Amino acid sequence: MSLGTTVVHRRYVANSHYAGNLVEGAYALGLFGDAATEVCIRTDGDEGLFAGYSEIRFIEPIYAGDVVEVTASVTRVGSRSRDVEFSCAVVCRRQPEVSASASRVLDPPLVAVVATGTVVVPPQ
Repeated sequence: MSLGTTVVHRRYVANSHYAGNLVEGAYALGLFGDAATEVCIRTDGDEGLFAGYSEIRFIEPIYAGDVVEVTASVTRVGSRSRDVEFSCAVVCRRQPEVSASASRVLDPPLVAVVATGTVVVPPQ
């Protein structure tokens, strides 16, 4: 049974082309796609396909130099579709006011993006 299956990915955010080192929201969505692929592999032995999002909320900014943690959890299982809840939290935040390479661990992490999406896997 794949209900409740959860995967976690962490990533250092290396680059930004926006002022103030702000990272575009689509960066988190790309990470959600990577996590959804792992969910499908773990639950169905196939990479599956992302069908779409029913909700996306951008809550806090992500900056180049941050470390983010993406969580994907299966919340509904259909015959070929799975609903997945996603969260992207900043676990380490850059501190440019201290130095160019300074950073600190955030406790608790700062939730930056949440979403709900649907993935589809091939018939068994």
